[in-house]
Amino acid sequence: MNESLWYKDATFYQVYVRAFRDSSGDGHGDIRGLTEKLDYLQELGVDCVWLMPLYPSPLRDDGYDIADYYNIAETFGTLEDFKALLDAAHTRGIRIIMDLVLNHTSDQHPWFQDSRADHHSPYRDYYVWSDTDQKHKEARIIFLDTEPSNWAWDEVAGQYFWHRFYASQPDLNYDNPKVQEEMMQVAGFWLKLGIDGFRADAVPYLFEREGTNCENLPETHVYLKKLRAFMDEKYPGRILLCEANQWPEDVRPYFGDGDEFHMGFHFPIMPRIFMAIKKGRSEDMREILRRTPPIPENCQWCIFLRNHDELTLEMVTAEERQWMWENYAPESRMRLNLGIRRRLTPLLDNDVRKIRLAYSLLFTLPGSPILYYGDEIGMGDNIWLEDRNGVRTPMQWEAGVAAGFSEAPVEKLYAPVIDDGFYGPERVNVTAQRADPNSMLNIIRHMISVRKGHLAFGRGEFEWVDIGNESIALYQRTYQGETILAMHNVSDRRQQITMPIKKPVTGMTDLLTGKEFVASGEGLKIALEPYQYFWLK
Repeated sequence: MNESLWYKDATFYQVYVRAFRDSSGDGHGDIRGLTEKLDYLQELGVDCVWLMPLYPSPLRDDGYDIADYYNIAETFGTLEDFKALLDAAHTRGIRIIMDLVLNHTSDQHPWFQDSRADHHSPYRDYYVWSDTDQKHKEARIIFLDTEPSNWAWDEVAGQYFWHRFYASQPDLNYDNPKVQEEMMQVAGFWLKLGIDGFRADAVPYLFEREGTNCENLPETHVYLKKLRAFMDEKYPGRILLCEANQWPEDVRPYFGDGDEFHMGFHFPIMPRIFMAIKKGRSEDMREILRRTPPIPENCQWCIFLRNHDELTLEMVTAEERQWMWENYAPESRMRLNLGIRRRLTPLLDNDVRKIRLAYSLLFTLPGSPILYYGDEIGMGDNIWLEDRNGVRTPMQWEAGVAAGFSEAPVEKLYAPVIDDGFYGPERVNVTAQRADPNSMLNIIRHMISVRKGHLAFGRGEFEWVDIGNESIALYQRTYQGETILAMHNVSDRRQQITMPIKKPVTGMTDLLTGKEFVASGEGLKIALEPYQYFWLK
């Protein structure tokens, strides 16, 4: 087994450290709190944890606005705490990746402060300045709800600066070789400390060129390949995971010839899982996977159901977006930018059958699955909190007003614990679910454990099996002589199917339950209850 391809078989888990566990009693989750909970993650079966930004930041964009790339924000602890976390995780066989925010800094970063204050500063060209805001008109505005332009006027500099996200996040100027070198040093600093790689944030936007939409430019790929070559040479076995919210054919170049990103998020499959469950038909999932080009042997997709942002609807048609809003975000408060600010369980009506089905799809479709903290126990959301904060509330470890997240008085918590009768910690918490063999937590833990035993899920060939029934999502994963059929009834009706058997197979066993199905002359007859699924070997 090629150990350097570990990410192809891994289950990832995304942690918002501020929300996970507060060890110091100040109301904010921290690195030591996460270290205390590593046994939980090990028990869940997690192979790699992705940490959202821990850097010093004014928090205008929850830490993605970085004021110092070489440090840990005081709220979260110290570099010593971070090293202790890495050691403790590695001892348990858990890897850690962190966010590498390449595209922009905070406007509070000393580089930007120097850049705006002095036209002759060595940091002047670390950012993109202009006398006019009429350049790069074809670049879309990403945060439509808040930003009127990609240019912002700066009084001190007497010029406009370029930003693809909030105006408090000026973009770095990658046409400056010093910026390229500096960001390589940032990566090297954390890799030397021992982290296992990066999720690289917002990579399509590194360069600007007049007459283009300033996304996915050739220059961007040249730089990312340099970063990869540096990592391969100095830190083999560490990974780069690409965040590019684009169509699969546009993400394909980010894998290069297996010499750019190791992994890339497959954004468009995610809304189509929700579409399938609501429509009771699998065609949208089939269509997007048909559109997905093959990727190099040493590369892998990363797939997810939800994350820390809104459920993005950028990669659907305008009609599909409207349909998703009507079906999954009927109240305007549930919508944000081009997406939906809700967590997985409320989206799926807290219907255990639908949620388990969604996880079964996540664990069997092509790619490595990533879970968002709290979704494994079915946490709820708070749509009344601003921006994306409603899906970033404290982790619910046990019953009680602070949910076992913190010893601080509740008014000191960085955000309120979910307190409705349905999703609050009295009903939804880790302690209760650990003890219940049929809980969401234990079902997901079991799926992860079964998945680990079969490399076909992470590495196998993928092929749709057509049995003429739109309500059944049926596909085959094949690797080194093992064939597994993943079968899903995405509808709310019982489906009776007959599957022709080509090979001399007498029957099949469901890997999840051990249930056996015997083939007859016509083939394999199977009845699936609403939202039922099998992993058949």
